[in-house]
Amino acid sequence: MTKSQRTALAVLSAAMLMTILDGSIVTVAMPAIQQDLGFSSAGLSWTVNAYLIAFGGLLLLAGRLGDLIGRKTMFVTGNIVFTAASVLAGVAATPAVLVAARFLQGVGSAIAASVILGILVTIFTEPRQRATAIGVFSFTGAAGASIGQVLGGVLTDALNWHWIFLINVPIGVLTVLVAVQALPTDRGLGWSAGADVLGAALVTAGLMLGIYTVVEVERYGWVSVHTLGLGAAAAALLAAFVVRQATAANPLLPLRILRSRQVSGANVVQMLALAAMFAFQIIVALYLQKVLGYNALQTGLAMLPAAVAIGAVSLFASARLITRFGERTVLIAGLALLLAGMSWLMRLPVDAGYIVDVLPVMVAVSGGGLVLPALTALGMSGADADDAGLASGLFNTTQQVGMAIGVAVLSTLAAARTGSELVADASDAAALTSGYRLAFTVAAGLLAAALVISATVLRTRRSSEDAPLAQAVPAF
Repeated sequence: MTKSQRTALAVLSAAMLMTILDGSIVTVAMPAIQQDLGFSSAGLSWTVNAYLIAFGGLLLLAGRLGDLIGRKTMFVTGNIVFTAASVLAGVAATPAVLVAARFLQGVGSAIAASVILGILVTIFTEPRQRATAIGVFSFTGAAGASIGQVLGGVLTDALNWHWIFLINVPIGVLTVLVAVQALPTDRGLGWSAGADVLGAALVTAGLMLGIYTVVEVERYGWVSVHTLGLGAAAAALLAAFVVRQATAANPLLPLRILRSRQVSGANVVQMLALAAMFAFQIIVALYLQKVLGYNALQTGLAMLPAAVAIGAVSLFASARLITRFGERTVLIAGLALLLAGMSWLMRLPVDAGYIVDVLPVMVAVSGGGLVLPALTALGMSGADADDAGLASGLFNTTQQVGMAIGVAVLSTLAAARTGSELVADASDAAALTSGYRLAFTVAAGLLAAALVISATVLRTRRSSEDAPLAQAVPAF
């Protein structure tokens, strides 16, 4: 590997590190943000959702734009947008400003992240070098979650929550400066090839409106005119997106790819599993701080074993296990581990001990390190060679959508249960714990559904001819 290749790999990995890190660094700082800016319990989830919805909703369009105007241009532009948005988030003094800044961070991340793998595979053309580069890049992505948990706690305790965003600024500036010099320039196909801007607008608006409807359920109720009306509008926008994809000359998501049982099944399983996994990350952090009284640093350290376990299993064990037992078997085993951990949380007491009640779950979620690589292999093996890039973009998009929906639905259910318990004169700790237990119960149900679909819909590859066509980066 040449010096220029190492430099390019470093700058691409740094950008992905910021993207993954920003999805987790905010979790341990959420109570401090809520207290300082006056977020409601349900509204607080928008500090995560605004980022995830912008990121997930724009990945497909951003990837297409990279093909049209050049991947290097998109990468540099995305990092500039992300860095500027980080400044805005760092100085935010109201909930509205912070949510807007988080949305812009998601926009910047989508623009940059959508082209990273495309740049990487053009720089590393020799098979062994490419495998090494993807391994380093994947490790960086996996490490981002654990770094975010600990760094968020350290910065929030030592300084204040504003610095969890401001720390991105020097990294972002350096990334842009190095990228301009180190990354190869590509022309792209040109605007004449077309981009489905209307389709992107429909799907992004539909997702945002849907998540907004869910987080406002605590205020308006599930069967109110507000909830049902906006929910119907969100469904209409998403239905219009599907119609658009069936009729557009250059669709953002050609519907033919969804005819594959492997592609559709793997994406559905991924949405269910990541909805449970990411909501687990948020809600456990809130439980540790609001019920057990942990500070931000203690919370980050308490959750570190989960992120380390997921990263270690995905990097050092999953490939060997998949080779020996097959993707479907490994996926089912990983989901079973996750389900066991979530089931343990369903009986979480108010006065939990970390070693007995929490640490076993942190070990069990290592199943996520089996689930994500196995899903990637299964989903990509079901796509034709011409659809490999599209299948990879779809896979990354459903990652983000699953995480956003999980946070919105489970945090809203937890807040609603907590409110009803408080009305019944339960203590604050008991009411919060009851809400969190409900969230964990629903998460367990999502994992059980994913397990059933994996066992009945997905199929193990029958020959080497069906080998995975591309790789996706783990979300944790």
